[in-house]
Amino acid sequence: MNSSNSQLSNSAKEKKVGLTTQVTSSSLSDSYDPAQHNGLRKNFSFWSVLGVGFGLTNSWCGISASMVAGISSGGCMMIIYGIIIIAAISSCVAISLSELTSAIPNAGGQYVWTKVLAPKDKAAFWSFMCGNLAWIGSIFTCTSVGISLATMVCAMWKMNHPDFEQKSWHVFVIFQILHWLTFIFNCYERWLPTFASISLYTTVLSWLVITITMLGGSKGEFQSPHFVFVEFNNGTGWSSSAIAFIVGLINPAWSFSCLDSATHMAEEVVNPERIIPLVICSTVAIGFITSFSYVLSLFFCIKDIDAILNDTTGFPVMQIYNQVLNNKSAAIFLTFLVMASLFGCNIQCHTWQQRLCWSFSRDNGIPGSRYWSKVDPKTGVPLNAHIFSSVIVALVGFVYLGSTTAYNALVTGCITFLVLSYAIPVVFLLKLKRNIKHGPFWLGKIGLFSNIVLLCWTLFVLVFFSFPSVMPATRDTMNYASCATVGVIAYGVIYWFIRGKRVFILRDEEEEMQTIRSIYSHAEQCNGSTMMGLDLEVSKNI
Repeated sequence: MNSSNSQLSNSAKEKKVGLTTQVTSSSLSDSYDPAQHNGLRKNFSFWSVLGVGFGLTNSWCGISASMVAGISSGGCMMIIYGIIIIAAISSCVAISLSELTSAIPNAGGQYVWTKVLAPKDKAAFWSFMCGNLAWIGSIFTCTSVGISLATMVCAMWKMNHPDFEQKSWHVFVIFQILHWLTFIFNCYERWLPTFASISLYTTVLSWLVITITMLGGSKGEFQSPHFVFVEFNNGTGWSSSAIAFIVGLINPAWSFSCLDSATHMAEEVVNPERIIPLVICSTVAIGFITSFSYVLSLFFCIKDIDAILNDTTGFPVMQIYNQVLNNKSAAIFLTFLVMASLFGCNIQCHTWQQRLCWSFSRDNGIPGSRYWSKVDPKTGVPLNAHIFSSVIVALVGFVYLGSTTAYNALVTGCITFLVLSYAIPVVFLLKLKRNIKHGPFWLGKIGLFSNIVLLCWTLFVLVFFSFPSVMPATRDTMNYASCATVGVIAYGVIYWFIRGKRVFILRDEEEEMQTIRSIYSHAEQCNGSTMMGLDLEVSKNI
């Protein structure tokens, strides 16, 4: 076995272009499994991973939390058509991610794909930049979800106490309390699959209860189709209705973000090359069904759109509940269901961001990586990485104290950083003309089309999601997302040249070859079959 591995390593060093290696069944029987070396257990099933994936993306819940941005940019029709547009784009994003994770299942996700696909002399830099964007994107997402959750709590209090004057520090304090509460749920590995499944069931049940309650509570008094599908209300101050609509797309885009979350669970599930793609695609499908039906039930039942636009609680959906049911207690209860779903989403956010921090630290991508790259043997989770990332999230939350407008930058930032991190490996995939050894999930020309859509979407997000949400733009209403994007990229480049290029490591070629053998032989090993004479065409990039 050692001789076979040595021959593979030497061959990879001597001949990196069009290398063909005959792999025997004996060498395949000892293929590399990352989970055997990282201390994590394969305790996640399809449903628990779906709980992480959809529990985090949670489209209908995201629409509820950020509806104020969408409804002021065009009214009901903007959100309805926005969901359709973003769901279609997200399907292409999901296909692109699914193809890559099927070919290269790894907890590092997009930064590992970049490492494998990029030219060897550029792999380290682009892998580092990709990992940096992905990790900081997860930090921004965790913060924005936490602030949305805290805003919801304040809104419920204000519903029963109309004289309550909400301050930014109220939201901040509640955010910190809930943040560290959700932190606890991710401290023990044995809990995580159960919590993930509960999160999935909770959000689906909550969606079902609210949707049925809205339709039943309206007592047959519905808005006209013209109001729901045609009437456009531009409250942004933009003279162009098209720009107002585009700016409002941030709402559904945020609600379909974080599609990579399941990829970072690849080392904790059996057959990740099959299960993870199914989870990603299912996340988009369930997200569209739940969010589209949810907003239809809301908008056909709404009574007074002006009251929603002028809502001062920060959670206008609760006003819709109250209008339909004419009962504050019932409205608060339905809001509590949304909050429970969002709380589960926040738990999955922590699962996601700690896995990213830990996996990126394994390659020394973060300062102090030697501490964050360890898996705690008692808890079974990367506890140090979890603590470190959670502290960063708590610190980013202080931005909200300075300006509530900063929340919009957090929302936009999590979209921008994550989409950029998806685009980097896709660019290198297209440079290789998609001529790679793929996994069981591979859609050929449909995959190529999806890759192109993803890259176009990335450019769209970079440009239009940097526009102010309202006009005229002032210091308090300016969109600072572009500043955040430039700052994060600048940090990555500066850190790379100061320290990163000296400490950021890529696994050695023998381990890479072992990983590749694992990818292509996993299914056959599970069936007990042999793969005599398997040709592995390894490009010069590996």
